[in-house]
Amino acid sequence: MTGSETGPETGPGPGAGAAKLRYGWTTGACATAATTAAYQALLTGEFPDPVTVHLPGGQTPAFALAVERRGAEDAMAGVVKDAGDDPDVTHGALIRATVRHAAPGSGVTFRAGPGVGTVTLPGLPLAVGEPAVNPVPRTLIREAVARVAGRYGGTGDVVVELSVDDGAEIARQTWNPRLGILGGLSILGTTGIVIPYSCSAWIDSIRRGIDVAVATGETHVLGATGTTSERVGAQLYGLSGTALLDMGDFAGALLKYLRRHPIPRLTVAGGFAKLSKLADGRLDLHSGRSRINLAGLAERALRVGASADLADRIRAANTALHALELARAEGVPLGDAVAEDARDAARDILRGSPIEIGVDVVAIDRGGTIVGRAGVVP
Repeated sequence: MTGSETGPETGPGPGAGAAKLRYGWTTGACATAATTAAYQALLTGEFPDPVTVHLPGGQTPAFALAVERRGAEDAMAGVVKDAGDDPDVTHGALIRATVRHAAPGSGVTFRAGPGVGTVTLPGLPLAVGEPAVNPVPRTLIREAVARVAGRYGGTGDVVVELSVDDGAEIARQTWNPRLGILGGLSILGTTGIVIPYSCSAWIDSIRRGIDVAVATGETHVLGATGTTSERVGAQLYGLSGTALLDMGDFAGALLKYLRRHPIPRLTVAGGFAKLSKLADGRLDLHSGRSRINLAGLAERALRVGASADLADRIRAANTALHALELARAEGVPLGDAVAEDARDAARDILRGSPIEIGVDVVAIDRGGTIVGRAGVVP
């Protein structure tokens, strides 16, 4: 079985009875495979294909090479990333490693080639100026270089330049520009394996975003569920750059990490439907993992002046936005009630943290109009 073709063994998909989904490989695992093949070719003149790597969990997958080149003073090998059945923007990316000899005693030095980013802001687990090759992939690559050196008589002193074809373009779809990782993608992964729909990469990006915000001295951050709510919230408060945290559906991940790494003020901005879930205490706002509570919306409407007839119609509404339209037609501030309860739910998670008192919520409709507010105003 070759990693660039079939991925590791399958695992359960989301939801009971779901079809099994293929696991995939991280960019770090692919970069390790490419480095292993390139260094072996540098020492022996021959590329192993497929090439086997050793992952932290003991797995030893084999990867087929997509490209290879042996030069006078270096060797390059490339592996196509297979993310399995995960909707990963780096699926299909060609990850290359070019290896050349270095000065005795220098060990493994990493360089960012085309399509791999460089760290420009503090707060990440890498120093400013370093190529965006995360700590675990660095360890895997160092171990692979040592393994090849021991087998084929090398010194292990090499420069490893990693690159990703079209990586700069792909990186625009990731958090990297906001995190100050410029020029391309990061080489990531802690296990070497991509678990479909585990959402771990997004949650890790949220955490790194908070780390960078703390390190750059932000005092007010915006956690938004999507691009429209982010735009509205950013304009409302004059926020930009590292103050913007794309939390998506992962409100819980944002709030729990902020509780441990507080920033004085937080604004949560999102669509009315998603924030109605947060108002119910739901921390995962995905449509497939939590449902709209129309009965709860009806109770909130009653709390802020709705008639019994309106409450009944809200209970029978088609969607959360339908319920909102019914309430707005009668002048009932249901959006504000949802925002207030969402703020209370967020403050419950942040209880005991300095950020607890500095939380406000902005709810919008699909057109980007603000339909509810709670907490501090600009």
